[in-house]
Amino acid sequence: MLQVQFLRSNTFRWAFAVAGLFAAFVVILFGFIYFNIDDYLVARSDRMLTTQTNFLASLPFDRSRGVIEDHLKEDSRGVQFAGLFDPNGKRLAGNLERLPSEIKVDAPIQTVRVTPLGGGPSADPLIRTMARRLENGNIVLVGRNVDETLEISHVVGEALALGLLPAFCLCLVAGAWLSVRAQKRVEEVNQRVQRIVAGDLRERLPHRDVDEPFSRLAAIVNGMLNEMETMINALSGVGNDIAHELRTPLTRARLVLERGRSRATTLEQLQENADKALAGIDQSLAIVTALLRLADIENSRRSAGFGSVALDDLLREVCDIYEPIAEDKQIRLSVAIGTRLDVRGDRDLLFEAIVNLVDNAVKFTPEGGKVDIELARDDNGAVVRVTDTGPGISQQETEAVLRRFYRSDKMRNTPGVGLGLNLVAAIVKLHGFHLVIHPGPGGQVEIVCTAKQTDREIKREQSYLQA
Repeated sequence: MLQVQFLRSNTFRWAFAVAGLFAAFVVILFGFIYFNIDDYLVARSDRMLTTQTNFLASLPFDRSRGVIEDHLKEDSRGVQFAGLFDPNGKRLAGNLERLPSEIKVDAPIQTVRVTPLGGGPSADPLIRTMARRLENGNIVLVGRNVDETLEISHVVGEALALGLLPAFCLCLVAGAWLSVRAQKRVEEVNQRVQRIVAGDLRERLPHRDVDEPFSRLAAIVNGMLNEMETMINALSGVGNDIAHELRTPLTRARLVLERGRSRATTLEQLQENADKALAGIDQSLAIVTALLRLADIENSRRSAGFGSVALDDLLREVCDIYEPIAEDKQIRLSVAIGTRLDVRGDRDLLFEAIVNLVDNAVKFTPEGGKVDIELARDDNGAVVRVTDTGPGISQQETEAVLRRFYRSDKMRNTPGVGLGLNLVAAIVKLHGFHLVIHPGPGGQVEIVCTAKQTDREIKREQSYLQA
C-alpha cells in the first residue's frame, strides 16, 4: 500500500517530471554537441585538404612523388588518400588504384567514392577529396575519409547511455525517497495531531533544528500550541477563581438575609441586613461586570473606533475626580504634565486604565502619603507614570498581580475583586502599548505608549502644508 501511495504522491510525480525534462535536455545537448562536432571536423578536414592540395601542386614533379609517399606513411589511421595521375588517369604515385571517374578537376572539395590500392580496410570508401591539374598535365588528388564522425556518434551514444540512464534512475530513486520521507513525516504529524485533538495538550509536532520549511512550520505550530495550552489552562483556572470569588459575597449575602429573617425584630434591623446583603450582591455584580468588560476588550471589538486622545487632558480629568477622595484619606494627589501629547486610541478605555492605576495607588497608600501622576516624553514615546508611597509590589509579584483575581496576602482586607491590573493590562495590550511595573517599596506603574504628535508638531505640519 505504501508503494502505491508514494507512486501517486505529488513529490514522486514532480521528480519523474523533472527527470524527464532533464533527460530531454541532455539528449538535446548531446545532439547539439554531436552535430556541431561533425560540422567542425568536416570543415577542418576541408581546410586541410585545400592546403595539402595547393602545396602538392606547387612542388616540382620529381619531388611530388616523394612527398605523397611520406604523407601516406605518416597516416597511421588509414584515413588519408592521395594520388598522382597522368593526363589519361594512369596512376603514377599514391594509394589509389585509379582516378575516380566522377571527380571534377580544379573544382571545390567534393565527396566521391574511390578505390584504394590493394583493396584497403574498406572497399571503395566515400571520401572528401580535391583534384588539381598541374602545369605538365598531370593530376594530383588529395582526400580524407570523414566516416570517423560515426565513431564520434558511437562515443556520444555510449556517453548518453552510461550517463543519462543512471542519472534518470537516480532522479526517480531520489523522488521515491523524498516521497516516502514526506509521507512518514505527514503520518507522524497526523498521529500527533490526533492525540492533540483527543485532549493531550502537551503533545507537540516533531521538528529538527534545521533551516527547512517543514521544521519552521512545525516550530510555528508548536508555538501556537503553547499559547493555546496556556490559555486553556488559564481559562480552567479562571473558572475556579470565578466560582470562588462569587461564592464568598453570595454566601455572605445569604447568611445576612437568613439571619435578618430569623433574628430581626424591627424594621431598622431588617433594613440593615438587607443593605448588607445588597452590598454582597453588588460585589458579585461588580465581578461579573469586570469579567464581561475584560472579554469585550480582549476581543478587540473597539479597536475600529480609535481616534486621537489628548493624554494631558485625560490625566487632569482623572486628578480632578480622585482629588476629593485623596483629601479624605489625607493623601496629597498631584499631576505633572511635562508636554502635551496625543496618542491614537479609545479615550474611554484609556481613561478606565488610568483610573484603575490611580485608584489602586490611593487605595493602598497610607494616610499622610502622596500619589503623583506624571506625563513625560522619552526615547520610546509618551510615558504615563503613577507613583505612590504605599507598600509597593515585590519582585516576585510583578507578574502575579496581572493574573485575574490575584490579591496579595497583605491586601486581603482591602476592598476589591483582584481584576484592576488585569483590566489595565488588557487595555494596554489592545492599544499596542507596554505596561511596566517597578518592584520595591513605593508603587510605580508606567504605561509606555508611542506619542502621535504634539500640538506644536501638528501646527508646524499644517503650516508647511498650507505653504
